[in-house]
Amino acid sequence: MSVVSVVVLTGCTGEPGADPGASASASASSGGSGSGGGGGYGAGPLGNPDGTKPGLAAIGSEADRKTARQLIEQVRTAGRGPKTGYDRDEFGYAWMDTADGVPLARNGCDTRNDLLQRDGQELRFRSGSDCVVASMTLHDPYTGKTIEWSKAKASEVQIDHVVPLSYSWQLGSSRWSEKKRQQLANDVLNLLPVEGRANSSKRDSGPASWLPPDKAVRCSYAVRFGQVALKYEMPVTTADKRAMLQQCGG
Repeated sequence: MSVVSVVVLTGCTGEPGADPGASASASASSGGSGSGGGGGYGAGPLGNPDGTKPGLAAIGSEADRKTARQLIEQVRTAGRGPKTGYDRDEFGYAWMDTADGVPLARNGCDTRNDLLQRDGQELRFRSGSDCVVASMTLHDPYTGKTIEWSKAKASEVQIDHVVPLSYSWQLGSSRWSEKKRQQLANDVLNLLPVEGRANSSKRDSGPASWLPPDKAVRCSYAVRFGQVALKYEMPVTTADKRAMLQQCGG
């Protein structure tokens, strides 16, 4: 199958033609939005509160780690309830483009391909499409690996829900409206393209049970988990909140 080659530079602006080196340098000095301690790739969570910038860079400075702890402290806690009644379909069909109220909704491209375009480099699209990514290079924030991906080996890159849908169900989303559950499932703040094996090992774990293999991004991961919890007014377990704070020096 022939494909059209399109290169997307993943600087923090995400704009075609941006200088990725310049963007990285600028973001590194802008409130934790850069690579900080050198782990991860792209934008750090403190400078990317809506999740529209690519990647998950490390939080390096002590000032940013303090800000991270302050954010996590705002997350409330609750006990994890039963999984009874959970089904992926309760959050809408996978990668729907019609989950209103979240970035990139109704842009004519499904959520999965939006995320591949946001985080991938050297994108190639399926012939005749400006949406469906056929191959790309991904810098995986969870493992630090660079993955040369194509649809022929689709499972090597999976889209992770930072706050797993099953986890959210057990922490209260079972009582949410259908619209709110669809938002959580398709909100770019809660989504990261990552190595398939890392995502599979996570399953529906919270931060007390699973953290990214790359230790440099664990504070960033904790912050992103907290950002999603705060946005959706969702608690985490006491053990998970404790683990989140520990990753950021608390």
